[in-house]
Amino acid sequence: MIKIKPVVYRENGFMTQPFAFGGEDGPESFDSSVRYRSGLQNYLIDTGEEIILVDTGLPAGTPEEAPDETAQIYTGHDVLPYMEALAALGYAPEQVSKVLLTHKHSDHSGELACFPNAKVYVNENEAGAEELKGLPNLVPVAFTDGPFKNFPESQKVADGVWYIRAEGHTRGNAIVIVEDAEEGLFYMIHGDVTYTDEALYANKLSVVFEDIAAARETLDRVREFVSANPTVYLSTHTPLGVENLESKRVVDLDNPPETIPVGEITFKTRSGKYVCSVCGYVYDPEAGDDTQGIPAGTPFEELPEDWHCPRCKQPKSVFNPA
Repeated sequence: MIKIKPVVYRENGFMTQPFAFGGEDGPESFDSSVRYRSGLQNYLIDTGEEIILVDTGLPAGTPEEAPDETAQIYTGHDVLPYMEALAALGYAPEQVSKVLLTHKHSDHSGELACFPNAKVYVNENEAGAEELKGLPNLVPVAFTDGPFKNFPESQKVADGVWYIRAEGHTRGNAIVIVEDAEEGLFYMIHGDVTYTDEALYANKLSVVFEDIAAARETLDRVREFVSANPTVYLSTHTPLGVENLESKRVVDLDNPPETIPVGEITFKTRSGKYVCSVCGYVYDPEAGDDTQGIPAGTPFEELPEDWHCPRCKQPKSVFNPA
């Protein structure tokens, strides 16, 4: 029997409605006072014959963010570093035979180097990404196994486990679908097709995408799939992913989940560093950014308004103090 387990490493964060919903209509169309719960978890699939990870968390040592009232997304407080969270579930790195990467961003790819014996499946379009350089165990996937349900391109990676081309959030995005034939359920581990389940139900894209047309096509296909197949929706950035898994809650697009209020946020002392809330890149003023001609010693506040994250190209507005 296939078992799916969450690897939880941050909790008690938040995201604003403009961030989670504003990709097509613009963030100004939504209410910045509306916040949804956030956190960080990735997922483990135990097939009984092999251990498969879907994504591998933030790199060890990534500092917590110290958000203020203007933050668009705050990923929350550290629970455990990703590798310790994996160990707490009772698994060791050498047991992992495959890693299925939903996309390159470092909150999904950060600890890939800890699994040198695993095959790391990555959409062929993303195999050359900066975050993945130097990894000898990458397996670029061309999705040669034909359609899976309404998704045109798939790769079967184990009995009951499919890797699906689903681009838009990044140009190499993928999702993972696990079929539990005994229970008659599908589990969709989707990375960041949406940041919170409320956006799935409201049919809204986040402000983070590399190809908006492809992102819309992917979300349309996801909504078509969950309408036709009993699906448990497993997200990375909201605790709803863990809660859906625990209760085996099936998506019903006509009945959105209750939005639970965000808890109290603790604002911490700041270090001067800033963290990209999309990909985890840390701007250190002592180092500057030589890719954009920013000299060492430049405070974040003095960066040009058109400066962007060197890794994921998002603007300054998605950075939070660390």
